[in-house]
Amino acid sequence: MGMPNFPYRFNELPDLDKDQVLLFLLATVGQEELALAHIMNAEGEKIQAAVAKFESGRLSVDELLAINDNVNDTLKTVVKKEMLLEFKVDKILEILHAMKRC
Repeated sequence: MGMPNFPYRFNELPDLDKDQVLLFLLATVGQEELALAHIMNAEGEKIQAAVAKFESGRLSVDELLAINDNVNDTLKTVVKKEMLLEFKVDKILEILHAMKRC
């Protein structure tokens, strides 16, 4: 396995102050939330398509339940990611409050 490719070499990174870094971190949370919203939307569409197939007789009850289980597993993973994002935001807010006290 090779090393990951970063967009910049470390010595070419721009100088960022703490406020800029915290804003960047908050922006990454927003991007991750958007990605999770797309995943949840896709899972909803998957359920809608499965129900339509079931109602037309092109999908068995067992197949419908299997799709439901798959969507359930995916949404559990999304919830776990949401919890991690909440921890990230809490830490950012903690740092912001600490900076205001200084």
